[in-house]
Amino acid sequence: MVFSNSIDILTENANEIVLPTRRWSLSRINLLNDLWRKMKLFDPKELIVPNRKIRGISAMLLPVADGQVDWKGFDTHLERTFAAGLEPAVNMDTGYANLIDDSTREKVLARTKVIAGGRHYVAGVFIKDHPDSAFDHSAYSRGIETVQRFGGTPIFFQSYGLVSQSDDEIINSYQQLAANCNSFLFFELGKVFAPFGEIYSLDVFSHLMQIPNAEGAKHSSLERLPEWQRLKIRNQFRPEFSVFTGNDLAIDMVMYGSDYLLGLSTFAPDAFSLRDEYWKTGDSRFYELNDLLQYLGCYAFRGPTPAYKHSAAMFLRLRGWLNTNETYPGAPERSNTDLDVLHQIANDLEEKIRGGVS
Repeated sequence: MVFSNSIDILTENANEIVLPTRRWSLSRINLLNDLWRKMKLFDPKELIVPNRKIRGISAMLLPVADGQVDWKGFDTHLERTFAAGLEPAVNMDTGYANLIDDSTREKVLARTKVIAGGRHYVAGVFIKDHPDSAFDHSAYSRGIETVQRFGGTPIFFQSYGLVSQSDDEIINSYQQLAANCNSFLFFELGKVFAPFGEIYSLDVFSHLMQIPNAEGAKHSSLERLPEWQRLKIRNQFRPEFSVFTGNDLAIDMVMYGSDYLLGLSTFAPDAFSLRDEYWKTGDSRFYELNDLLQYLGCYAFRGPTPAYKHSAAMFLRLRGWLNTNETYPGAPERSNTDLDVLHQIANDLEEKIRGGVS
């Protein structure tokens, strides 16, 4: 099967790639045809990049105490994340972006700017709308302006109004928003995380990837195949573009060339930094530490997936890094029976970290 004038670049079952010729040159179509012929015999091991420096972005938990934001706990964890060598991402799903109000959102940005001291950080642009909403360009623009005013790089959350458009309209919307940015990232969010999420066709992804000031995309399908597909296309057409895995159930995607933007890393930024250094230096301890972090991810991100934020608060409390394990009002909760398992993982992780830095 080769490219045609059909809409989608790659069907979800990976049986065919088709391309809209109205937006692509013949030479690029030929390149993609060749890529697809290789993809039909695709071996994921071909993507593995040993000794690569991994770019880690950690989605920050917004701690809670007595039903209110624990600002001291937030500041300390933000400093801890920078100290580990990870880039923080604030006002994300992990920071209850769908629950906090604009005043809290701006206070998070103000405190992050001060603590960052010029260091790079990412901040979510979240638009609260409804299934019948139209795309709200003005609301996105205001969010972009606010993030950039506080020195952050915006990452665009999806919204009902954005993803309900046609593919061409979605691409055009991102191009319009990009004109307001120095640089930006964008989400592909599975519906397991949010009902307004959408995993785009590879056609849409390919066009968004080509926007010059797009730094990267967070891919959160929780599936390996679509992320591998994006890496193949990225490697072929824009190697400097970052595919940030959002797959907390397959954090070894960094072996295949993905960077990461994970909620899981807020549980243990120190352990993720050490794991990343192991990969860069070719240290075989990467695998056992990654396995333990993956066990934590599988446990914390089991259904209902959004309750992972309560798991994060529990885990940070067990590590002595927070004063409470409360979650934000209105967020789903875990049972206290989780604490025994999380305590054992925390102890095992501390042992691995001590062994790595001794």
